[in-house]
Amino acid sequence: MKVLVTGSAGFIGFHLCRRLLAAGHRVAGVDAMVPYYDVRLKEARHALLAAEPGFARHEFDLCEDGRLRALLRAEAPEVVVHLAAQAGVRYALEHPESYVHNNLVATSTLVEALRHQKVRHLLMASTSSAYGANEKMPFRETDAVATPLNIYAATKLATEHVGHCYAHLWRQPVTMFRFFTVYGPWGRPDMAFFKFTDAILNGRPIDIYNHGQMERDFTYVADLVQAIEKLIDCVPEQGKPVAEIDSLSPVAPFRVVNIGNAQPVQLLDFIAAIERAAGREAIRNLMPMQQGEVLKTWADSSLLAALTGYRPSTGIEEGIAAFVAWYREYYGV
Repeated sequence: MKVLVTGSAGFIGFHLCRRLLAAGHRVAGVDAMVPYYDVRLKEARHALLAAEPGFARHEFDLCEDGRLRALLRAEAPEVVVHLAAQAGVRYALEHPESYVHNNLVATSTLVEALRHQKVRHLLMASTSSAYGANEKMPFRETDAVATPLNIYAATKLATEHVGHCYAHLWRQPVTMFRFFTVYGPWGRPDMAFFKFTDAILNGRPIDIYNHGQMERDFTYVADLVQAIEKLIDCVPEQGKPVAEIDSLSPVAPFRVVNIGNAQPVQLLDFIAAIERAAGREAIRNLMPMQQGEVLKTWADSSLLAALTGYRPSTGIEEGIAAFVAWYREYYGV
């Protein structure tokens, strides 16, 4: 297939491109190289991809409508996987405009361009933060999502609604996937697992919010991109649900799918796994709850399994060991 991946220099986009290339697909990647974190890490990811046969590298902002449409004409993708976004809950407290531009405006520009050049399947990333203040566990795709707790979640929910509108109006098949705390090699430096590892290996204290009394459904990145690859062929068809639990829209070729490990882990247990992999104990700085955070996430992965026969399964010991080994090699620690 010919696949366009947005956010290809990002953590998840990089891993997805690698997997698709290894499977023999042609991949075009586009990334704005936003300096939200060290751009050198993004450049290193993109350089590795550019060395692979079958990869075409593009670097510009998706909001540049003319360049985006020219790229779509030149590459003529059959499938688009839209991962480009401004991520992070805490950054949104001070920079909400970045989320409106990079999440909502960029996504709207992309789907409008695809209205004129439809693809077999458009897949777009959302987030477990969409579940907001929901207390019913585990989170299921058919649950109401009317209570986002931060601007990041609000903009990602908005992209879900935009995707549904375009699926309904223009019959463009759309799958939204909600990610649950992804971690692994080549990860984002702003994320807790990266910050904890960096601090522990370099003898600095780590900030642990809500005194560690939080749970997350940590999902290893290799599991995540395997699930995305399998979902590419699961094109939504209106009126053809795969199971009673299907989130398929009654009025559009559109569905939402959780991608999570379905096994919440206590934050303190996650930190202990990093300590074991690093061979050092953390210096712990216990902090109150951060604004905009949720206490627990837990994915119901039944729909993913019904669609693909696959469920993420990598445990934190294995996943964290792989990340710490990559970190030591990359940074020479």
